[in-house]
Amino acid sequence: MKDFLQNLVIPFLFILLLISFNTCKDKEKDSPISMNSLERIQNRGKIVAVTDFNSTNYFIYRGEPMGYQYELLKLLAEHLDVQLEVVVENDVDKNFEMLLEKECDIIAINLTKTKERDKIIDFTVPHSQTRQVLVQRKPQNWRQLTKDELDSKLIRNQLDLANKVVYVQKGTSYAERIKNLSDEIGDHIIIIEKADLEVEELIGLVASGEIDYTVADENIAMVNQTYYPVLDIETAISFPQSLAWGIRREDDSLKIAINNWLKDFKKTLDYALIYNKYFKSPRSAKIVGSEYYTLTSGKVSAYDEYIKEYSKIINWDWRLIASLIYQESRFKSNVKSWAGAYGLMQLMPTTARRFGVNKESPPEKNIKAGIQFIKWLDKRFENRDITDEEEKIKFILASYNVGLGHVLDARRLADKYGKNPDIWEDNVDEYILKKSLPKYYHDPVVKYGYCRGTETYQYVYQILDRYEHYKNILPKE
Repeated sequence: MKDFLQNLVIPFLFILLLISFNTCKDKEKDSPISMNSLERIQNRGKIVAVTDFNSTNYFIYRGEPMGYQYELLKLLAEHLDVQLEVVVENDVDKNFEMLLEKECDIIAINLTKTKERDKIIDFTVPHSQTRQVLVQRKPQNWRQLTKDELDSKLIRNQLDLANKVVYVQKGTSYAERIKNLSDEIGDHIIIIEKADLEVEELIGLVASGEIDYTVADENIAMVNQTYYPVLDIETAISFPQSLAWGIRREDDSLKIAINNWLKDFKKTLDYALIYNKYFKSPRSAKIVGSEYYTLTSGKVSAYDEYIKEYSKIINWDWRLIASLIYQESRFKSNVKSWAGAYGLMQLMPTTARRFGVNKESPPEKNIKAGIQFIKWLDKRFENRDITDEEEKIKFILASYNVGLGHVLDARRLADKYGKNPDIWEDNVDEYILKKSLPKYYHDPVVKYGYCRGTETYQYVYQILDRYEHYKNILPKE
């Protein structure tokens, strides 16, 4: 009998071990470790891109994030069905470090493919083409000169760069090109690499007369020439070059996905419109010269002073309040909604009266009243178990948009259906969306009935997303 049991148990244990081994293999197959680079991004739900802020790639104008690289990245993220996170770093060397240290997935700037770079990172297909040009300053009387007279006073022959001092941004391909050019002309060109100055800042120094020469991609130089007419950018120092994005040398899954998308997208009218918008439109000069071009003015609206002052009432970052105001009114103080809300903070008449303002109140009073309302909402959440301040902000933003009652309904629904009522994302936000369905707005735990949850869902996400862009560029104080 004992032998019989032993003979029965040993095969049974073997089968259990085999099942366990196969189960472990299946789990390993599904784990993030076994995922390729594209799958990891999709599993994470976002792609992280590092770019530089300047007048073409990424900037904020009248409260709205804009830029050539930014618009392409948004469309790429949409194509991959993930969110986009933008990190700003104008030091090219640090861009490479961030990529190699896996702090980002993609370097989204105007990268020229070189032999040295190709040893350490991979490149996508080109997103655009350009050539490098010498940026120099025209003489004071340039408007009175003929073209031949003007050419005689400027460097038109690359041989004439011998013994000249050329400033370039450190870590860019411009320095390498000037070094090669120095060898080609058989003479010495003095190269000064600046780690603390971006190419557009160097262009500005040429325009102001602080330095004589720098080098830039022609498309960027053309944009800058629209608001610095004194610049000359006609002297090319390179053949046409392809500009691409940089990615890590891993598996090819992300590279293939980006390349397939870029190849198709570059054939569309949308791509042509985006490129022309940032590199060929005369409107670029108007944007850069605007008081609300944040890179130079440091301002996002005409009301920054009041937003900073009154944000102390609630102890929120003023940039978060600014993002909310942009969402509500686009910083237009005379806006009135179909529901009757008015002013920068789009307060409903009853709420406005509670906090001492009306339609005739000046914008700064509307801002103060709106922030006092936010404080009132904050107090409503004090004893509701939401201990994480960042989470509480999401609930307050949702309540500002749709009303406190609907948000409390969504919390009760989340709790009833096994979700965490103290977490917004993937928990309570799911039931804000579902409150537009009869099954849920007729549920016994719901006290405030139907609500159009899609708007609130987007409202919270868009404010917080814009806030991240404001943090990239606007100073905190």
